[in-house]
Amino acid sequence: MSNNATPFPKDFVWGAATASYQIEGAIHEDGRGVSIWDTFSATPGKIVNGDTGAVACDHYHRWEGDIALMRQLGLKAYRFSIAWPRILPQGRGQVNEAGLDFYEKLVDGLLAAGITPWVTLYHWDLPQALEDEGGWLNRATSEAFAEYTEVVTKRLGGKVKNWITFNEPWCSCVLGYHNGIHAPGRVSHTVADSLTALHTTYLAHGKAMAIIRRNSPGAKAGITLNLSQVYPASDSEADKAAAWRHDGYQNRWYLDPLYGRGYPADMLAIYGDLAPQVQPGDFELMAAETDFLGLNYYAPTYIGDGTEGGDPLLKTRWVRREELAVTAMDWSIYPDGLYDQIMRVSRDYPVKEVYVTENGAAYDDAAPTGDAVHDELRVAYYQQHIAAAGRSIADGAPFKGYFAWSLMDNYEWAFGYTKRFGIIYVDYETQKRTIKDSGLWYRDFIAANTGKDA
Repeated sequence: MSNNATPFPKDFVWGAATASYQIEGAIHEDGRGVSIWDTFSATPGKIVNGDTGAVACDHYHRWEGDIALMRQLGLKAYRFSIAWPRILPQGRGQVNEAGLDFYEKLVDGLLAAGITPWVTLYHWDLPQALEDEGGWLNRATSEAFAEYTEVVTKRLGGKVKNWITFNEPWCSCVLGYHNGIHAPGRVSHTVADSLTALHTTYLAHGKAMAIIRRNSPGAKAGITLNLSQVYPASDSEADKAAAWRHDGYQNRWYLDPLYGRGYPADMLAIYGDLAPQVQPGDFELMAAETDFLGLNYYAPTYIGDGTEGGDPLLKTRWVRREELAVTAMDWSIYPDGLYDQIMRVSRDYPVKEVYVTENGAAYDDAAPTGDAVHDELRVAYYQQHIAAAGRSIADGAPFKGYFAWSLMDNYEWAFGYTKRFGIIYVDYETQKRTIKDSGLWYRDFIAANTGKDA
């Protein structure tokens, strides 16, 4: 396998990522409470094939073997999320010590293996008890999140030195509280609920940042966004204006408050009464100083002007570039979009460090042949995207780390087990793991790019 090595700094962070509900299973064990994804995935018609995360990759019982696989891959870091319902089964109040014990064992195992833990506090598994009280539409949920953060960081703050408050608020707010594709599955005819959910999420983020600073001294902390690298469908002024509106909807609305700018004025004009209610001090809280910005990148977005088949409020429409290859998710492949995204946030915002906290591709992998899974398309995807991202370093971006999505095949949300993103193949019947060619390529690439000076 050719590595096409790119000169990364010797302290560059190479890792892989997962999320609790997607891999852990054991949803009824050791005092874990019910999450919104337990409820949503058990609702008929919501998930392909009626799949649930009840067993998933059984990581809850197989974590030691999974760490051994990480060592085989030469990973320097592992990004995982903590299941809120394992810690506070009702979302607040009674602490479940068994849940804390599990994550402390995982952290200790990683450290013993020489792998740096990167902990995401929220990757979408809100306790159902809090959703019953309004979920992210209820400002009080931000207080519950602060309580949860306090409990977790008091236990792990001396060992974990890299914290991410939230993963992809756009997904949890828009897909969960506007179009209902994700848990909790609320459907609204306007964006108002999704904007309110984001406002509460950002209040929770600000509160959590202060708690992390107190309980995990010297740690780095930030947030992960799935921005949309937007390109106009043509060179027309109308399409350029439409692309800027979409940028406001999916990028600036999420970036600006984090960096002390409040919500973008042009988007407030579009949203009008749909915009969330802002109380004194909200924006100051949201703009708590962060040490890094996490970016999850998969595909570019091409936007044209017009409402036909598009967004009637923004007057925008998505446009497919037929010349671009696609993954099994039907997502267009454009590696330069990752470079452009890193450069954009580095140029337009006072970002101290940038980490690509997710990047990868789903393909219809064939079952293992012996101990091999040949996924040449995924190998090419990683080669091209890592090379494109690496160019940003020479161009002045503070790009410090990269996490492949995903460490292993897993429960892909509404798609159930039909989409495979892993660099490790999982046979869900036997739970046997097989490192794919992409995992072997990544192993060799990490080895070739570790310990070098920039």
